[in-house]
Amino acid sequence: MLYWTLIFLVVALIAGLFGFGGIASASAGIAKILFGIFIVLFLVSLVFGAIRGV
Repeated sequence: MLYWTLIFLVVALIAGLFGFGGIASASAGIAKILFGIFIVLFLVSLVFGAIRGV
């Protein structure tokens, strides 16, 4: 999932460079959402890993 976040971030940067504001904004929004989901899943896996290890 972090891979897809980076892909959308690169698409947003390239679109912003070429002046496609709408595409850049949409790609950046998707990248933010995917990054948030990634962080939540990472934290959940850390908590469950800590619970299993105890």
